[in-house]
Order: sequence, then C-alpha cells, then structure tokens
Amino acid sequence: MSKQVEFYFDVGSPASYLAWTQIRSLAERHGAEVIFQPMLLGGVFKATGNSSPATVPAKGAYTRVDFQRFARRYGVPFAHNPHFPVNTMQLMRGAVAYLGTERFPTYLEVVFQAMWVDGKDLGNPEVVGQVLAASEFDPGEVMQKVNEPEVKDRLRQITEGAIGRGVFGAPTFFVNGEMFFGQDRLDFVEEALAAG
Repeated sequence: MSKQVEFYFDVGSPASYLAWTQIRSLAERHGAEVIFQPMLLGGVFKATGNSSPATVPAKGAYTRVDFQRFARRYGVPFAHNPHFPVNTMQLMRGAVAYLGTERFPTYLEVVFQAMWVDGKDLGNPEVVGQVLAASEFDPGEVMQKVNEPEVKDRLRQITEGAIGRGVFGAPTFFVNGEMFFGQDRLDFVEEALAAG
C-alpha cells in the first residue's frame, strides 16, 4: 500500500483508545496502511511541558463527557478508568515488544479493553499478568520482553522521534508529513487520505 497513516498512541490515553477503534477501518476505506507508533505519553508531556486534561478539573470533567459522546457516535464501549492516570511504561514496552508481530493486534485489543472498557488497574503488575494470561499471553514471557534493552531503547527512540516531529499529545497522526492531533480530528485524517 502506498498510502499510510502513522498513529502515535499510548494505551493510557482514552483518546488513543477511541482513535484505535476507528483508525483501522478508516485506513481500510482508503486503501491505506496504519503504521503504529507506540510512544510513552508521559515522556512526551515532560519534554513539551504539556499535561493531561485531567490535571485541570473542569477540563477533565468535560473530556470525560466528550469521550462518552464520541464512544456513542462510534458505537463502541467506553468507561472512564477509576485508576486513571496509570503509569504505562511497562504496557508500552509490551506494545513495542510485539510491534510487527502477529500478536501485536491482540496485545493492543487486550490492553485497551482492560483499560477503557473493563476499568482494570493496569498499574498493578499482578492485574496485568491476569489480563494477559486470560488472553493466552505468557505473563513471564511478556515481562522478559519488556525488560530487554532493545525494547526499552525502541520505545525511547519512537518517543523522542515523536517529540522531534512536534508531537505533544496522544493520539497524533501523520499523513504525507502533515500532523493531526486528537481523535476528534479523524475527519481531517480521512480527508488527507482521500486526497492521496
């Protein structure tokens, strides 16, 4: 496929979850490939001086309502995670570890479902192990992978690369070098793909 949409995300971002529910079918409609770019949102925030909308109480309350609106529009389940915010470093290393393998889509599905539908405490390694084991991942194998130096380095590289491209939050998309921020900008992503 010559058309591509790069998708920078962090599983701890509810907006990334909502975008993930849509981006694959959106790309398919336009014969485009999704290039998944798992990054560490905490690192992006630190480097750019940005922060989660949840740090501003009024904005946090509004975005929770707005995410529900979009979930209804998209016809997907969504529940605010009572453990939010969650340190996602290990989870994102897991995403990097499976990136490019046949297990990657399943890994993302399992983690996003646990985080933004089932409200699991994915900051707790024991809970993460239970969630992964229930979907036929070997928790020990996952832990081994997330501690490999090359996996840690790859997550760092993707995150630093994102910051270098002007990324300040998640999700962020690139189509033909043009950046689009936020799951509520998917219509612009689609227009860019349609334009070729």
